[in-house]
Amino acid sequence: MNPLLQRLHPYPFERLRELTRDIAPSAAHRPISLGIGEPRHPTPPLVEQALVAALAGLSSYPATAGEPALREAVAGWLQRRYTVSVDPHTQVLPVNGSREALFALAQTVVDASRPGATVVCPNPFYQIYEGAALLAGAQTAFANSDPARNFAVRWDDIDDATWARTQLLYVCSPGNPTGAVMPQAEWARLFELSDRHGFVIASDECYSEIYFGDEPPLGSLQAAAALGRSDFRRLIAFTSLSKRSNVPGMRSGFVAGDASLIKQFLLYRTYHGSAMSTVVQRASIAAWNDEAHVVANRSLYRQKFDRVTPMLADVLDVRLPDAGFYLWAGVPGGDDVAYALGLLAQYNVAVLPGSLLARPARGLNPGAGRIRLALVAGTEECVEAAERIVQFTKEYRPS
Repeated sequence: MNPLLQRLHPYPFERLRELTRDIAPSAAHRPISLGIGEPRHPTPPLVEQALVAALAGLSSYPATAGEPALREAVAGWLQRRYTVSVDPHTQVLPVNGSREALFALAQTVVDASRPGATVVCPNPFYQIYEGAALLAGAQTAFANSDPARNFAVRWDDIDDATWARTQLLYVCSPGNPTGAVMPQAEWARLFELSDRHGFVIASDECYSEIYFGDEPPLGSLQAAAALGRSDFRRLIAFTSLSKRSNVPGMRSGFVAGDASLIKQFLLYRTYHGSAMSTVVQRASIAAWNDEAHVVANRSLYRQKFDRVTPMLADVLDVRLPDAGFYLWAGVPGGDDVAYALGLLAQYNVAVLPGSLLARPARGLNPGAGRIRLALVAGTEECVEAAERIVQFTKEYRPS
């Protein structure tokens, strides 16, 4: 067996299942899960119709590079959304959801033969980043988020010697689980570090279309273009239809950016066997070319957050995030695991303890004392869950 597999940590939901194995949730309440970030709004009919209309495509092998029409649809969306121009033939590549691409890029980029090969991640973080780094033969370094600065990542946590060994940097904006959006100045700093040390930036932007203000979140390609980096050197952006269009089962997204990196990534993917089904490609074209369903989807999330956030703010340390569909809430007493287990046992509401989403770094676990709540269910179900959380918190006596 590959010895690197032994370096992997259990996935957060596996750890949570183990923690809750002996808990019998209250039978007085129907179960409500706010734990898993799986979109549950209806799939847009136009996507379903495009899937059905394309079923004849099942009879042929798809190309790894994807159909020109899909790459052009992506390029068109990037132009409309971020006012950036990309070459659909050299700077765009379809992927089977951002998760597999985030993992695969590390296998393409990391040179484990170089001493101290390092991948830098925000902390807390999407666990795929760490797994990708470890299986690529690299070590990981973590930069903690700062609650005092709206959960901005403290990139100063990484010293110069570590940056010098860094080959890949994962960033997530809007962030999972914090919902924080990186501003232009932060991007400028990361680009300067990338230029100085030669590492690749992988920008995970799968939550970019769920936001609560008037201005959409800044994207990495947009930030690069504003700084005159129209070649997007050493930058790859990852975007998915799962959250934007409520199609997590389609596993459809794209990467865009540095043409030289895209070329090598395509080479890797050709051997990896990760071509997107023609059927999914046609449905993806329909999704990227339509914005009305995205506006409607965003409105649903805004309604939920408008109702739920004030309720929870009365009993938890929580506020409306910049974007995304998570609330990142501080719990009384600071023991996020005990709080989550008590909530499940007494009120049958599942949430994810924040400490499971982070690693101890610089003497602390930045997820400790917080829980992640995914407001993915219907509005009334989310409100009912919030009512139970409020009641539980008022009764809760930390040990």
